[in-house]
Formats: sequence, C-alpha cells, structure tokens
Amino acid sequence: MAAAAAVEAAAPMGALWGLVHDFVVGQQEGPADQVAADVKSGNYTVLQVVEALGSSLENPEPRTRARAIQLLSQVLLHCHTLLLEKEVVHLILFYENRLKDHHLVIPSVLQGLKALSLCVALPPGLAVSVLKAIFQEVHVQSLPQVDRHTVYNIITNFMRTREEELKSLGADFTFGFIQVMDGEKDPRNLLVAFRIVHDLISRDYSLGPFVEELFEVTSCYFPIDFTPPPNDPHGIQREDLILSLRAVLASTPRFAEFLLPLLIEKVDSEVLSAKLDSLQTLNACCAVYGQKELKDFLPSLWASIRREVFQTASERVEAEGLAALHSLTACLSRSVLRADAEDLLDSFLSNILQDCRHHLCEPDMKLVWPSAKLLQAAAGASARACDSVTSNVLPLLLEQFHKHSQSSQRRTILEMLLGFLKLQQKWSYEDKDQRPLNGFKDQLCSLVFMALTDPSTQLQLVGIRTLTVLGAQPDLLSYEDLELAVGHLYRLSFLKEDSQSWVAALEASGTLAALYPVAFSSHLVPKLAEELRVGESNLTNGDEPTQCSRHLCCLQALSAVSTHPSIVKETLPLLLQHLWQVNRGNMVAQSSDVIAVCQSLRQMAEKCQQDPESCWYFHQTAIPCLLALAVQASMPEKEPSVLRKVLLEDEVLAAMVSVIGTATTHLSPELAAQSVTHIVPLFLDGNVSFLPENSFPSRFQPFQVTDGSSGQRRLIALLMAFVCSLPRNVEIPQLNQLMRELLELSCCHSCPFSSTAAAKCFAGLLNKHPAGQQLDEFLQLAVDKVEAGLGSGPCRSQAFTLLLWVTKALVLRYHPLSSCLTARLMGLLSDPELGPAAADGFSLLMSDCTDVLTRAGHAEVRIMFRQRFFTDNVPALVQGFHAAPQDVKPNYLKGLSHVLNRLPKPVLLPELPTLLSLLLEALSCPDCVVQLSTLSCLQPLLLEAPQVMSLHVDTLVTKFLNLSSSPSMAVRIAALQCMHALTRLPTPVLLPYKPQVIRALAKPLDDKKRLVRKEAVSARGEWFLLGSPGS
Repeated sequence: MAAAAAVEAAAPMGALWGLVHDFVVGQQEGPADQVAADVKSGNYTVLQVVEALGSSLENPEPRTRARAIQLLSQVLLHCHTLLLEKEVVHLILFYENRLKDHHLVIPSVLQGLKALSLCVALPPGLAVSVLKAIFQEVHVQSLPQVDRHTVYNIITNFMRTREEELKSLGADFTFGFIQVMDGEKDPRNLLVAFRIVHDLISRDYSLGPFVEELFEVTSCYFPIDFTPPPNDPHGIQREDLILSLRAVLASTPRFAEFLLPLLIEKVDSEVLSAKLDSLQTLNACCAVYGQKELKDFLPSLWASIRREVFQTASERVEAEGLAALHSLTACLSRSVLRADAEDLLDSFLSNILQDCRHHLCEPDMKLVWPSAKLLQAAAGASARACDSVTSNVLPLLLEQFHKHSQSSQRRTILEMLLGFLKLQQKWSYEDKDQRPLNGFKDQLCSLVFMALTDPSTQLQLVGIRTLTVLGAQPDLLSYEDLELAVGHLYRLSFLKEDSQSWVAALEASGTLAALYPVAFSSHLVPKLAEELRVGESNLTNGDEPTQCSRHLCCLQALSAVSTHPSIVKETLPLLLQHLWQVNRGNMVAQSSDVIAVCQSLRQMAEKCQQDPESCWYFHQTAIPCLLALAVQASMPEKEPSVLRKVLLEDEVLAAMVSVIGTATTHLSPELAAQSVTHIVPLFLDGNVSFLPENSFPSRFQPFQVTDGSSGQRRLIALLMAFVCSLPRNVEIPQLNQLMRELLELSCCHSCPFSSTAAAKCFAGLLNKHPAGQQLDEFLQLAVDKVEAGLGSGPCRSQAFTLLLWVTKALVLRYHPLSSCLTARLMGLLSDPELGPAAADGFSLLMSDCTDVLTRAGHAEVRIMFRQRFFTDNVPALVQGFHAAPQDVKPNYLKGLSHVLNRLPKPVLLPELPTLLSLLLEALSCPDCVVQLSTLSCLQPLLLEAPQVMSLHVDTLVTKFLNLSSSPSMAVRIAALQCMHALTRLPTPVLLPYKPQVIRALAKPLDDKKRLVRKEAVSARGEWFLLGSPGS
C-alpha cells in the first residue's frame, strides 16, 4: 500500500519536473502558465515548485538561475493570495538575498518581490526590509524601463498597504526613493513616480533634510517637453505629465523657496508653452501657499505678470497671467495676520495701483485695457481687494469720462467701469453703508444717463448694461433714480424695431422690473397703456406705418416687463383688452396686428413659466379670453365680417396655438386637471359657461360637419394646442368620444386645415396614452380609417396626413406598430398621386415639431429615435430605390435624403461608404428640395470624413459646380458652401481641379443675389489659396 501511494505521489511530481525542465532548459514559455494554474487549483504547492526548481536555482549559469527565478516569480504573481505567513517570510529572505546576484537575475527577482508586495499575509517589518534591500543593492536607473516600472510598483504597493511601517523609516525612505527616481526619463515611469512623490507629501511622510533634493529630482522635468510618438500604444499625452508634475510641485508650501524663482524664470523666457505652464502652476500653488511663502517673491511675480499682460501677443498667456494674479491676491486676502505683521495685501495692491493708474489717464488710451484687466483680476479675488481697488479706480474713471468727449473713448471708460461694478456683485455687505459704491452712486447714475442719451448706439448699449448692473445692487438706487431709469428705458423701447439698443432696452426692462416691480408698475406700465390706447386710435384711423411701428414696439415692451407676478396682473389685461377692441370692431383689424399681440402673449407666457402663481394666473385669464374671441369669430354670420376673416386665418390661429401651448406646458397636474374639465366639454358639448362674454348667437359645435360650421372646425387647432401640451398623468374627460370625433374629422376633405389639426391632435394624444387595451383600440380605429381613406375617393390626401402623424407619434415612443405604418408609408412612394408627399413625409418623421409631439409638451420622445429609425428603415429604402421604376426613384431619393440629413453625423459616418453613391445620385434629381437636403447632408461630411469623400472628388466637383447655377437661390448657396468645404479634402487630390473650379466660380461672382455672391467669393478665395505655402 505504501509503495502504491509513493508511486501515485511521484507521478504528478514527475509532471511538475517535466514542466520546470521545459521552461528552464527548453526555453518554452507555456509551462509557466500551466504550473501557475496547477498551483492555483491545488495540484501542487509553492513549496513543491521550489523543490522542483532546486538545482536550477543554484545553477552556476546566471541565465539558468534567471529562468528558474522567473518561473517561481510568475507562479507567485498568480498565486500570492494562497501563501502562508511562514512561506512569505522564507520567500522574502530568498529574494532579498538574490538581489545581490548577477544582473541577469535581477529582473526576475523584482517580479517576485512585486508579487510578494501584494501578499495579505506579509508579516510586519518585511516591507521595510525589502525596500532597504532594493535601495542598497539595486541601481534602479541602470535597469530597463519595465524593471524600473516594477520597482515603482513595489513601492506603490507597500505605500498603499504598509504606510505606518514605511513612515517608521523616517527620512531614509524619502532619500531612498530619491535615489531610485533620480535620472528617470520614461514617461510611463514618470507618471507613477510623480504619483509616489505626491503621496509622500500629501500623506505626511518625513522629508527630513531632503526637501530640496526631492524638489530637484522632480522639478528637473519642468516644464514638460514631451511629444508622444505616432500611434503610441500607451496613450500617454503631454497633458497627463504636465498635470501630474503640477500636482507634485503645488502640493506643499515647503517647495515655495525653490519653485517660485523657477516659475519666474520660466515666465520670463521666450517659450510660449513654458510661460503657460508656469502661470498655471503658480495658480495652483496659490491654493496652498500663504503670505509667508509669497512675501519675498511678490515684487518679481507682479513684474513678470504685468509684463506678460502688457506685452504678450498671446491671448492664452494673458488669460493665464490674469488668473495667476487673481489667485495671488486671493491667497494674500485669506491669510490670517498677526497683530504685528505687515499686511501684504495692501502693499501688493498698492504696487498694482501705482503701476496701472497712470495708464488709465493716458490720452491715447494705449494700455488702458491691459491695466483695467489687471486691476479687475486683483479686485475680483476678495471683498477687501475689491473695496480697495474700486475706491481708488472709480473716481479716476469718472473723471476720465468727463474729460473725454468722443463717444468711442467714453464707451471704453464706461466698459471698464462696468467691469468693476460687476465685481461688486460677488460680495455681500452686512452693513450697506460700508459698500464702496454708495459714495459714487450719484456720479455713476449721472454718467449712465448721459450714455443713454448719447447718439452713439455702442455707448447706449454699454450704458444699458451698466444700468442693469447698478440696479442689481441691493438698495443702491433711490426711487428718483429708478424713475429716471424707467423714463430712459421707455424712450429706448421705441427706437427702431430690432435695433441693438431697442433689444437691449427691452432685456434690461425685464431684468429690472423683476427687482423693482413697484417702480415699473407706477411709471412704465401706465405710459405703455397710454401708448397702446393711442396706437389703437391710430390703427382705427389707418395712420402711417411709423405709428404702427410704435404700436408694435409697445406690445413688445409690455411683454418684456412682465417678469414679476404683480406686473403680469397689469400687463396681461391690457393685451387681452386690446384683442377685445379688435373683436368689437373698434380697430382696423389686420392679421399682422393680431399675430403681434399673440407673439407678445407667448413671450409673456414664457416668462410666467418660472413662477407657478403667474403661470396659473396667465392660463386661467388668457386661455378663456382667446377661446371666447375665437368662438365668437367662428359663429355663422349673414355677412362675414373682417374680424371673422382675420381671427380664423391660418397664421393667426397658429399664433394663438403657440400662446395656448406655452401657457399649458408648465401647469402642475392638479391645475391642468381643473382646466381640462372646462376646455374639453367646450369642444365636445358646446359648454361655453366658463368663457367671458359668452352670449353667442348659436351653439358651438366644431365636430358637426355642416355648411356653416367650417369656421368652428378650424378651432380644433386650439384644442390641439391645449390637450397636446398637458402633462401625461392628467386624465382627459370623455377621451373615447374625443378620439373618435378627432378621427372622423381628420378625414374630412372640405377643410384641409381642420383635418390636419384633428390628425395632429389625435396623434399627440396617442403618443401620450399609456399602453393597454384602449390604446390598441384607438390604433385599430386609426389603421382602419387610413386604409379606407387611402383606397379611392376625395379623402386620400387627408388619410395620408393621418397616417403620417400617427406614424410619427408611434415612432417617437418606439411602439411596435410603427414599423408596419412606416412600411405602409414606403409603399406609398410608388403612388402616382401621393408619392412626392410620402417622400416629404420622411422629413416630418425625422424632424422636431413646434406645436405637438414635443418634449416641452410632455410627449413621449425616446432618446435616439432617429438612430433607430435609420437602422430599421434605411436598408428598405435603399432596396426599394434599386427595385423601383425610373420615374419613382426620385421619391426614394428624396425620402432617403431627408432621413440622412437629420441623422446625427457620428451615426452616418460609418454607413457613408455604402450610402454615398445614392447621395451623389440624389444631386442629379431635378427636385430642388432633394438637392438642398442632400447638399446640407454632404457639407458636414466633407469636413468630417475627407478620406472617404476624396474617393468621389471628380463627381462632387462636377455636381456642385452644376448646382451653383441652379434656379433656386438656396441651392446655389448650398452648392457654393460645399465647394468651399471641398477644400478640406487632401490637397493633392484637389490640385488637378483647381483651374477648372476657379474658372467656373467666376460666374456666380456676378449673381444677382448678394448672399450667393458672398459665398462665391469665399469659396473661390479658398480654391485660389489651395496648394500655396502656408495654406
């Protein structure tokens, strides 16, 4: 029995010896993994591996010993978690001893120590022992890169798991690491070494007398000058090394006496990258330094920063210099002062003021902006700095403003003043009387009002911005100041519409009205109300266009100031009353007038969205009024009035739709539920009880198709705006009836506007409806209605519109039926009557709508629906194109072009090689819409995929040049933009075409349209420069 057991034990050991022999003597690599796997699975122990290696470990040939230790180390790297404490002790002693061996053995020894440094069972004291042995026996920098990296990994592992033991070495550990790192050049190793130095400092290891040596061994790499080799597999970038080294240099104030002179030297150098790196490092150092570290170097630092801002040609260096000055000032501001200590902040700011003040007074104003930027950088660092700089600079700038009479110089001075005023907003003052602006308030207001009355538009703009900033200072402006400010804003609000000052004045009015609602209610709103009344009178009398322009400006101003709930309660009734004047026939009604009022109402609704109270007030006040006006206009009359014609026009109804939608999207579900109980019964049952002035001559029945109800049916668009903007969790009363009525109306051919509105409303409700039996029933009804309508008869166009909108509603929410409906839509591309419309329908499916099926309106819009639609349907479109008859192919091309044009370009680029031939064919399609869509798709591809596009350069050049003479201006412009983009392709590919293109582009230089000529000049100029030096 004993003999049999011995034979069984000897068999696996024999296999182990065979594997060891194959690795050590046979120089095969595979046995090492096999041995490690066997040890891990328990077939062998580490001790058995050592026994099998016995003679090889003591072999007099260094290469044999190295192979033996390499095998043992590889086993330990895989199985270090299985080692017992006793085994670890013996292995460490063995490996430490082998560090004295031949240099060929050392790499394998280090791999073994790396494995042992990961052991959980490592006894106390052995980490210190291993590192001492490495420091004493190994000259690390003479090793190859990979072995140096191993040493850094051993140190990192011990610092992570044996921190207290290493700290017991004191400064000897720091000195030992300095010897290890000294002379390191490989960026892979430097990243690890910098991290070790950072941990040494941040974890409070003892640096002892070696602070300067540690600084020298790391600062010798500053500034980093490293360019990664092409196709570098390690992916180390210069920025990685810069940030890692900066973290070391800026990690302790103890480096300050050595680092700051180095930074000053590099800032003063001529190397741009060194300047940037030094200023950014100084910025980082200020976060950990105090006055003590900076004191001796402040004059030199200020001189270097000042010179860079005054003289540099690089905006980046200027920006970093200003950021460094900001950080220096912030550092001096937060340092705690002893009672007997010098206040370095005051002396530092005094130097800055002394060197910059006189530049603010120079007649030529050459260095005025650099000086202002320096002063503002320092002032923005702390409240103390801001007070000190502002109190010194403001009197000077105020004096200079009055000394200069030219508007351009005054604008420059006022812009500087504005910069200092903005800085005041950063700091709060418990005692308002301590605020430095208080003493200059009257002078500032006088100066701003002078700017607002200046004929220079640019000076007015700066004045408006300054007024806004002054108004944002709490309790600074007096009531009299506000009254004057409101008067100026009122005057500016009636300048030429769309002028810069007009836009800025409206924006400032809105900002200040939110802060001072009483002043604006008392002084501006009454003036606007009077202006609106005068405008109504002028419109009634049919006065000249100038008065109409003032009327429109007044409407804009009313919406602009509606930024506070109390003001909204005054301005909204004014606008609604203005609409009632139209209703009563007291004004000459034109659609543009009503649209202008609706635009103002929509802008007001947008402002009210920020405040729930204002939002509900606007909704419950404006929506019933708009509905009442529309219902009144829709009533049958014996003699149709101008009012009826105006309020029921497509553009006017679209404007009212935008108001109702905007006023509904931000309602809370509870308030929306209240509103829906009134509005839906209005349309289904004719319940007008909640409408103001609801005495109508006949019943409101928009879903009844009768001879006199066409006007009422048009108001379905207003119902759509409301119900399609509701939150999804709001229950709609009588939903089943509503959906059936909408479906029926959507295929009514007598009024395309009404049928389209009904189809959109039906689709919007479908999109939000939760999945379930009711949704399936609605979908089945819709499919049946579509199929019946598409058969034959007068309703084919309406049925197609319904199909399109239902398909979009389902595509957005990833409903399974969307694929069937999309296939049905593709089938219509071959229809002689509906084919072109079906092709344009793909544009609708891929684009965002403004009135229904929007994220703002709470529609269910899944992310990446366009990518999914592309993946699911473009292969079928391509296949259909190839199989289609010649007269149908343009429809497929148009549909494909619409899909690709609205697809995110990163999704399109991988598919470009297979689709490009079709896009090029689409350029030959006579349809201008296809041409424009395809050109819009190709232009960004020329910039983002030049290699692929260059394969088709001959075709591209020919087709683009042909389209530059298209009858359509938009196509000509797009073709010329593509010709411009072609110059991004590789130059050798383009040079053969240069003479031809330059000759051809001479023709659009004489185009009758200025925008075409502009693009032609730009494109031809780029082709002229093609291939020239520096291009």
